Amino acid sequence: MSDAIKSGKFVSLTYSICDTQGNVLEQNDIPVNYIHGGDMELIGGMDKAVEGKRAGDRVEFNVPSEKAFGDHDPDLTFTDDIENVPPQFRYIGAEVQMQSEQGEIKSFYVTRIDGGKLTIDGNHPMAGKTLIVTVNVQEVRDATKEDAMTLAGAGKCSIN
Repeated sequence: MSDAIKSGKFVSLTYSICDTQGNVLEQNDIPVNYIHGGDMELIGGMDKAVEGKRAGDRVEFNVPSEKAFGDHDPDLTFTDDIENVPPQFRYIGAEVQMQSEQGEIKSFYVTRIDGGKLTIDGNHPMAGKTLIVTVNVQEVRDATKEDAMTLAGAGKCSIN
């Protein structure tokens, strides 16, 4: 019987993230490797969802919007007359860079054009949405010193 995922185990997994309509938002078929219980941050509680699982197991769980991309903030949505918008931004999906008074630059996207009005939105496209994460456990084994050194600066597995 293969090892179960617990603290100190080397884990290799693939995953996909879908919205509640089944649209695939992110799919990672190249295994993500980490040492369970270490410093690597896994999205939406993935580490808790796979705890105790073994190689070959498949786990599916929901990540509510507040743990994913946050709730939709209506203060980040602006509508204006299309004539006030430069022609290069007059299409759905156009990216508009805007700068705050503090000098921070944020991307907004054109999300709607209707009745001579154009709407841009600074929320992440998945803000306010529940995500469905499916994880396939590829490998579970004792972590080696080489694993610890290789994975030390590996970063994090994140949704964005």
